[in-house]
Amino acid sequence: MDNRPHDNKAWFLVLPVFLIVAISAIIPLMTVVNYSVQDILGPFQRVFVGTEWFEQVLNDERLHGAFLRQLVFSGCVLLIQIPLGIAIALTLPAKGWRSSLCLVLVALPLLIPWNVVGTIWQLYARPDIGMAGVAVNALGIPYNYTSNAFDAWLTVLIMDVWHWTPLVILLCFAGLRSIPEAFYQAAKIDGASAWAVFRHIQLPKMRRVLTIAILLRFMDSFMIYTEPFVLTGGGPGNATTFLSQFLAQIAVGQFDLGPAAAFSLIYFLVILLLSWVFYTYITHTDREDAR
Repeated sequence: MDNRPHDNKAWFLVLPVFLIVAISAIIPLMTVVNYSVQDILGPFQRVFVGTEWFEQVLNDERLHGAFLRQLVFSGCVLLIQIPLGIAIALTLPAKGWRSSLCLVLVALPLLIPWNVVGTIWQLYARPDIGMAGVAVNALGIPYNYTSNAFDAWLTVLIMDVWHWTPLVILLCFAGLRSIPEAFYQAAKIDGASAWAVFRHIQLPKMRRVLTIAILLRFMDSFMIYTEPFVLTGGGPGNATTFLSQFLAQIAVGQFDLGPAAAFSLIYFLVILLLSWVFYTYITHTDREDAR
C-alpha cells in the first residue's frame, strides 16, 4: 500500500478550465431545456406545455426521414473510411523524409474549413464546368447532383470521405508506429505472411486508435451540417437533409424555438446513446480478445 503523501495542489491549476467548460456547457443546456417545455409567446410571455413539443417532433414524418438518411450516411461513412484509412496507413513509408512528406500531404484536407470544402466540391462536381462532373458525364454516365437525389447524396458521401479519411489515416499510422519492432522480427522468423502479421499483430495493436477513430467519425458524421448545406442546401428535395439541417430548418427557418429545443435534446441523447453503444461494444471486444 502506497502511504506516501500526495500533493493535490495541481488540481487548482485545472479547476478554472473545468469551471469555464461547465459554465459554457450547462447554461446553454439549461436554456434549451427551458425552451423545450415552454411556449414562448413574447419576451415576457411564456406558457408551460410539458412534453407537447417532444410529442410533436417525434411524430413528425420529416424527422423520421432525416433520421433514416442520417443513419445510412453515418453507416456508409464508417464502412468506407475505416477500412480505407487502415489500408492507406499500411502503405505509407514508416520513416524518413518520405514519411513526413506523405503525412503532410495526407493531412491537407483536414486544414480546409468546412464551408470551403463545400464550395470546392460545389465547383468540382458541377456537371457543366466542374472537372469531376464533366468527366463523369463524358464517360456516358448521367450525373447531376443539383437535380438527381442519388447523385447529390453520393456526392456528399464522397466529399466527406475525401475530407475526413485523412484523420483515420493519421490515427492508424500512429497506432502502427507504436508497435515494437520485436513483433515484426518474431513474425519474420516464424515465416508469417503479410495477412497474418496484419491479423495478429497490427490490427490488435491498432484497436485503441480505431476505437477513437470510429467514435470521432461517427459523432462528426452524425452532426454533419456545413458541407452538405453549402453543396446542396439539403436538396434536391430532402435528399441530403440530415438531422442537423432539419434542426436548423425548425429553429431558423420556421423560428419554432420550442420544437427546436425539444429536438436538440433528442438529437443530443441519440448521439450520446449511439456513441456509448459503439464504445461499449468495442471495449468489450477488446477485453475478450485480451483474455
